[in-house]
Amino acid sequence: MMHLRLAMAQMNAVVGDLEGNTRQICRLIREAKKAKADVIVFPELAVSGYPPEDLLLIPQFLKDVQNMKSRIAKAANGLVAVVGSIDRPQKFISKGNPQSKRCDYLDKQKPMNVAWVFAKGRLVGNYAKHKLPNYGVFDEQRYFQEGMASPILCLGSVRMGINICEDIWFADGPVSTQVKQGRAHVILNLNASPYHIGKTRIRRRMLAERAKAYGVFVSYTNMVGGQDELVFDGNSLVFDPSGKLIARAKAFEEDFLLIDLPISRITNAQPPRISTRSLSQKKHGISFIDIPWRSSHSEAVSCPAVSQSSAIPEPEEIYRALVLGVRDYVKKNGFSKVVVGISGGIDSALTALIARDALGASKVVGVMMPSPYTSLISKQDSRALAKNIGIELLNLPIVALYKTFLRELGPLFKGCPSGVAEENVQARIRGTLLMALSNKFGYLVLTTGNKSEMSVGYATLYGDMAGGFAVVKDLPKMRVYQLARWRSDTQDTDFDAASIPERIQSRAPSAELKANQTDQDSLPAYPELDAILQAYVEDNQSKKAIVKSGYPVGVVKKILRLVDRSEYKRRQAPIGIKITVRALGKDRRMPISNRYLPKG
Repeated sequence: MMHLRLAMAQMNAVVGDLEGNTRQICRLIREAKKAKADVIVFPELAVSGYPPEDLLLIPQFLKDVQNMKSRIAKAANGLVAVVGSIDRPQKFISKGNPQSKRCDYLDKQKPMNVAWVFAKGRLVGNYAKHKLPNYGVFDEQRYFQEGMASPILCLGSVRMGINICEDIWFADGPVSTQVKQGRAHVILNLNASPYHIGKTRIRRRMLAERAKAYGVFVSYTNMVGGQDELVFDGNSLVFDPSGKLIARAKAFEEDFLLIDLPISRITNAQPPRISTRSLSQKKHGISFIDIPWRSSHSEAVSCPAVSQSSAIPEPEEIYRALVLGVRDYVKKNGFSKVVVGISGGIDSALTALIARDALGASKVVGVMMPSPYTSLISKQDSRALAKNIGIELLNLPIVALYKTFLRELGPLFKGCPSGVAEENVQARIRGTLLMALSNKFGYLVLTTGNKSEMSVGYATLYGDMAGGFAVVKDLPKMRVYQLARWRSDTQDTDFDAASIPERIQSRAPSAELKANQTDQDSLPAYPELDAILQAYVEDNQSKKAIVKSGYPVGVVKKILRLVDRSEYKRRQAPIGIKITVRALGKDRRMPISNRYLPKG
């Protein structure tokens, strides 16, 4: 049996590093040639990195991207390379195609999100993304012009449809045209698909459906790495025409996946190719890229067996996403170390452990800043945590500084009862100390607030919110406990043995800004709070619907009011890693000045 050898380059591109990304692309092409691959596929926008955002509005940036084309073409002599990049609209309108009449109506200032196709040392064709997502974290209609043509890469008798990310999510989209009208045997889909909980299962189900429905092989090459709030999880996949998963790349790390697709099974599955020129380009927008080829692989390369069920438990999947997000943010922004305020609580403990797993213990500095209300237990647990995970722990008491603040503010506060203002002074002193260490030594301050707190505003502006990167910002409180327990109990992982002290995991959470304080003085129990927030923030349910689910109307009213009133705080919070379907950031954009009060 003859085979088509397909290489999938699951790479970690750096946004704006055109030189570095291109070097990596050329290196992987050379690796594919050594492996005698026929075709290598890269992720979406591999040249520029994803998402390039307003870099796309800079004319010189677009020109510099084009300058990478000749270098990749030269490297691709000897195989076919399909590379995600950026190009101009006029590059995609072919003569004689009636679609070209629309060129006068196109916004020529907008580039296109494309797949360059290289062979024989030159650019031989390209595909422009049709479906431009414009929801959640995606803003592609702001930057890109949609594509119209549906090219088929004809490698000898094997026909391959090329498309990009969102295109494959539409059953009647470009894939349908490429299979039904272009008679494609294989779909090559390029992706920069960000992670959220449940995304891997959703992808697998959709891709299996596409492969089975159209009776084709589906190759899904995804990007990997952290980019600001986003984490790309890799997990590149290949499905056979029955919808069976036959190959999978690693999760949350770079990988080079090599697989042989049986040619006879491909070409015999559909009617033999008639003259491609007899297919109606006018009607279907189909074009063809013909490359002579004959398979030289009589024996298939061995490919690791893959499980048809989820391979990674959900807590581990989330934890690895957080570790990758921290590692890449620190590395890509040139920080030497990170600093974390250690309180003796669960949030700072998990943040410190994630940072340690991402960067190594020597690059994490913990700071304990006890106030007059810090318990002996918190001090002991902070030291125990630092010892368990092997990080340096500095001790900077704030008692004297706090007394100085109160003395200076005393005349202004005279006659007013002590309250939140005095509590928040402590948090702001701590934020100032952490930022001083950042300024002096170049450390990145990692904040420790979770999604439950950030949703209801249970955080102090310029205090515990002061910092550069919010590691657990999108983790509800109960998820924080779940990940802490998983990391402490599970030994069968890629991470070194480490644990969060048991007492930190079991103690009632407290900000310790006044005597005998617990979070539940101000908030409902976290299981109830998280459920209400899930319904309101992520599922967009109304107050009436949430109450109908069984939650007390008074509690629901209070929580929804706190969420709505805290938008101004969230706008000033550092960015954090997206984990849930609807994160507090690009996903949820509510006006700060807002008087809308729904009746339901």
